[in-house]
Amino acid sequence: MERHQLAVRRVTRAVTGDEHDADDAAQDAFLSALDRIETYDRSRPFGPWLMRIAQNAAIDLLRRRAVRQSEPLDGTTTATGRSPLQHAEAAEIRRALGRALAELPERQRVAVTLFDIEGWPHAAIAETLGVPEGTVRSDVFHARRKLREALGLFDPAQEE
Repeated sequence: MERHQLAVRRVTRAVTGDEHDADDAAQDAFLSALDRIETYDRSRPFGPWLMRIAQNAAIDLLRRRAVRQSEPLDGTTTATGRSPLQHAEAAEIRRALGRALAELPERQRVAVTLFDIEGWPHAAIAETLGVPEGTVRSDVFHARRKLREALGLFDPAQEE
């Protein structure tokens, strides 16, 4: 659990879009994995098997909770050497990124999270999502493009 908890939480966050729901889904995923550990094929990688369970747990949680929406409260900030303006800018970037990620289709959101944040190879993501590797490459490409557009970032390829 310690080895995989951050990755599981990132996947559940990519699906749910809410850190509290992501925590609940991650907990459900670990309990489900433990409950079904005898179904794990030891000849295959453990990570994709667990991430698929995590993705399904997050989807199930969303189905159960239907439309519940909440805004997380900001915690108290501690002195980190950054100015209040830098904190505010970083918070705005996080909110904008969260909104942009929420606009992506679920598979693109999970693919870009696993690839860019977790550093997973395309093949492992493809196995986890149950799609061809080329589809994962396409999902990551399109997700990045949509994120750049949503965040208003410069795309040098479009300038040529």
